[in-house]
Amino acid sequence: MGHGIGSDKGKLAAHVVWDWNGTLFHDFDAVIGATNAALAEIGAGPVTAGRYRELYCVPVPLFYQRLLGRQPTGTEWRSMEAAFRAHYGRQVANAALARGAKELLARRQAAGSTQSLCSLAPHRDLLPILRTHGIERRFVRVDGRLGETHTGKAEQMVRHLASLRGIRPERVVVIGDALDDAVAARHSGARAVLYTGGSNSRASLEPAGVPVVDSLEEAVETAESLVARPRPL
Repeated sequence: MGHGIGSDKGKLAAHVVWDWNGTLFHDFDAVIGATNAALAEIGAGPVTAGRYRELYCVPVPLFYQRLLGRQPTGTEWRSMEAAFRAHYGRQVANAALARGAKELLARRQAAGSTQSLCSLAPHRDLLPILRTHGIERRFVRVDGRLGETHTGKAEQMVRHLASLRGIRPERVVVIGDALDDAVAARHSGARAVLYTGGSNSRASLEPAGVPVVDSLEEAVETAESLVARPRPL
């Protein structure tokens, strides 16, 4: 999904590329429940929210290897995936946007600032839920995952940024909740701000070497300050 940017009012401001799960969409409780359903499927004990945030990483099989202390077998992995999807699918309807996200997106758009969405959530699932929450028109482009992949989002981010017409690379700041978002930003030549409200703890995000903040409002303010000053040579 993509459409023209329209107004030039925000051309000097940051173009924000938002992550979805754990950033704009606060689905953490559903994710924890689904993860524990996946672990129970192979007889493993549950993970706490705190431990999840300490260990979460992509690709996801590596995350489960960290949790279990071993690599899941192919049969186990298929069983865990099915359990995760079933539980998450039942619980995600109860999830909401992150606090203040809807208003923040609307204010940025009204001010002429541009924003887009790049997510590893399946594209076919992403668009309907954006419509449900009334925010699908806040973005100049939305890219979810096409097909099956257990890799990170670096290559997807490169394609996403290449598709943004009229937006200079030095204006782009990725806002996400995981180390993978910073990796994807770096890989695509963008900057990043990481948010502590999702899948990773502050301690696990800080090694990325990018600003780490505790609210989406602060994330946007930090993004604007990043593009307002020249990058170091």
